Amino acid sequence: MLTVGEYLCDRVKSLGVDQVFGVPGDYVLEFMDVMLRSPLELVCTCNELNAGYAADAYARIKGLGAVCITYGVGGLSLINAVVGAYAERVPLIVISGAPNRSLRQRNLLLHHTTGDYNLQLSIMEKATVAAVSLSDASQAANQIEQTLAACIHHKRPVYLEIPMDLVNQPCPPPTISSQQPAKLTDINALAEAVEEAVGLLEKAERPVILAGVEFNRFDLEDKLLALLEKTGYPITTTLLGKSCISEIHPQFIGNYVGALSGEYVRDRVESADCILCLGAIMSDMNLGGYTAKLDDNRLINANSEKVKIKHHFYQPIYLGDFLDGLINKLTPKDPEKLDIKPASDSLNQVLEYEPEKALSNHYFYQRINSFIEDDFIVISDTGDAIVATMDILIHKNADFIGQAFYLSIGYSIPACLGASFASPQSRLIVFVGDGAFQMTAQELSTIIRHHLNPIIFLINNDGYTIERVIQDGAYNDLQPWKYHQLPQVFGESWSCEVFTEAELETALTTAKTNTHCLSFIEIHLDRWDCSQGLIRLGKALHKMQQPD
Repeated sequence: MLTVGEYLCDRVKSLGVDQVFGVPGDYVLEFMDVMLRSPLELVCTCNELNAGYAADAYARIKGLGAVCITYGVGGLSLINAVVGAYAERVPLIVISGAPNRSLRQRNLLLHHTTGDYNLQLSIMEKATVAAVSLSDASQAANQIEQTLAACIHHKRPVYLEIPMDLVNQPCPPPTISSQQPAKLTDINALAEAVEEAVGLLEKAERPVILAGVEFNRFDLEDKLLALLEKTGYPITTTLLGKSCISEIHPQFIGNYVGALSGEYVRDRVESADCILCLGAIMSDMNLGGYTAKLDDNRLINANSEKVKIKHHFYQPIYLGDFLDGLINKLTPKDPEKLDIKPASDSLNQVLEYEPEKALSNHYFYQRINSFIEDDFIVISDTGDAIVATMDILIHKNADFIGQAFYLSIGYSIPACLGASFASPQSRLIVFVGDGAFQMTAQELSTIIRHHLNPIIFLINNDGYTIERVIQDGAYNDLQPWKYHQLPQVFGESWSCEVFTEAELETALTTAKTNTHCLSFIEIHLDRWDCSQGLIRLGKALHKMQQPD
């Protein structure tokens, strides 16, 4: 018979997880010893928050991630990453060690606790779709199965707390089925929703598809491609849904983020006579600080479990079933009448190169657009980086990762670690501002420790640029670091700093050919040199924050 710890490790591995990110601590060492003997690889990070970010990015690529930490100081340090995963529908298994059950029953004041042994569980209950503290080995397998099923079904974090003395207890097999719950769809509601949607779309002369992140989370990209092939419609994506389709696809016209969008994309979406919005989270950032103009009377909005057409609601309807219904009923449109200007046309533009000219934000991201290749994964941190990379085209077999809803700065460096393990065949490209980098810089050491080879662009514009754009003050200033020298402190790496367009060309050439270690490029920009999208976003956010 397996022990409780062995059973949990086996189940996590069986769900496709190969690496678990975490930080050791005395309450979790028994379980980590079990993990070391299991097929799972334990990747230890510099702190628990970084472990959570790494597991989050890993899950965005692999479909499931796991993080393992100690009790109290570990679990509470992790919580921000768990909340971000919950907000953005990332399936994450959180495993925490805990004090022995007998000590808890005696109400002793133990280290890493406040004396309230339900505190961490009660907090995690608010940030996950299922949270359980295992207390009986005879029921542990059932509780583990139910918790893992909730994670996979809802695509959100779950929490498993394991007391030290329970880890090596015999674990009887579960008495409940480990089969995942079915995606429930009301057949009658589905038929009515498809009929109404098809009626609107068939009458429309300028329909457009707006796709969101749920295509990634529920593995529905193939159905989206089938819908595009069947209809011929143009497609745009939200920022959080970026890369749910190859952005070289001839029907992809760009990302729609309200006023942050390019003029053509904004006009094409907002002038459409029918908008088929699929799998999108309607958050303020996804809607450009609520500058998006999506008329409810022209909107079909389908999410993972419901469909809203104008003012009619249909549920429960699984998004995949709704897509199948549309694919079966819709007919192709005349491409000439659909006004499709492929975003990939931007790759044909000739970029003027002036060797001695000081590097600008606009030139840098334009040049990066032609630097990206197939199999590259792009990670952008919160701030100007995620706004400026909006128009970088993500190629086939590639991905884009960014916290476009929760927007926690410092996400990108530990996310790079997680994504590198999730997709070792891909090249990782990271864009991080100097303020965000100072949050989680130490995770460079773990990247170097595992001989990973991402290319990291540190955008040094002297402080918190996105906050400067919203409202400037001394609180946006940072102590200037010699960023390009830091990787050498942590270990083997290549780094440089860039001031001019010529220096950028040299750095890009070296970084692309340097595949044996980390490449770290410090990009120097003026503190007010930012993307036009960020300026528009800053104005929108400033307006939102003003009293009525």
